Amino acid sequence: MYLIAYRDLPARAAERGTCAPASLLREPSVASSDPFAPASRNRLLSALPPASLARLWPQLTPVELELREVLHRPEQPISTVYFPETGWCSMLAPLESGDAAEVGHIGYDGLVGLPVILGEPFYDLEAMVQCPGGALAMETDALWAAMEHDPVLRTLLLRYALLHHGQVARTAACNGRHHIEQRLARWLLMAHDRSEGDEFPMTHEFLGMMLGVRRAGITVAAGALQKAGLISYRVGRMRITDRPGLENSACECYGISRRAFDRLFGLQPGARSEYRR
Repeated sequence: MYLIAYRDLPARAAERGTCAPASLLREPSVASSDPFAPASRNRLLSALPPASLARLWPQLTPVELELREVLHRPEQPISTVYFPETGWCSMLAPLESGDAAEVGHIGYDGLVGLPVILGEPFYDLEAMVQCPGGALAMETDALWAAMEHDPVLRTLLLRYALLHHGQVARTAACNGRHHIEQRLARWLLMAHDRSEGDEFPMTHEFLGMMLGVRRAGITVAAGALQKAGLISYRVGRMRITDRPGLENSACECYGISRRAFDRLFGLQPGARSEYRR
């Protein structure tokens, strides 16, 4: 595996109200004998052998992901896929009523444009940036060609597709069986994993849409977590203050999904805490 270690991002990223704008990406330190070897903070790309990543590199374009930017729309062709390096996106299932619910969560451990991996340029979900940051963009046709000629890349992306499917299935089970406080704790842990620090932009209204519940329910659940000292909340900002306590408040779904990703990538360098489930 191609291992990359990272230096800390400047604290001013949080002060600006963003997860990590592309201009503040952490500088990669590459565990390779070649100091000029390409490196990415995206875990899928960094898991590739150096030769595979080098072949892919000229076709990757750095882009900034803006808050609430829609990258893919339902039933419209996916012309570009994104490998996030900072920030994260939500996969949303829109409804005729105008509401939407989150069914998937993609950050630096994945790829936005999952149907493309499976040879399909259309999807019935919406991909929206929930926390701004940076990504490496690649044209769909270029990725298809790369997958055809590189079995290592193809196998890695197909394994990721399976993991993401598991995340979506786990989300469905979680939303149907677990209490809102447990679900909120799980969601905040997922956001924390993909953030550069302990604080990120978030509103109760948007959390309600993500979890498919009314805003009043989010207010009660978030109030309980805050009273327990696990989070702190002010208008438009959420901070994780007790990570171990939040993990203990979440259902088992969080640990199951995260361990599944770690089996693909290996435990990420500088992980905030050990799994408790």
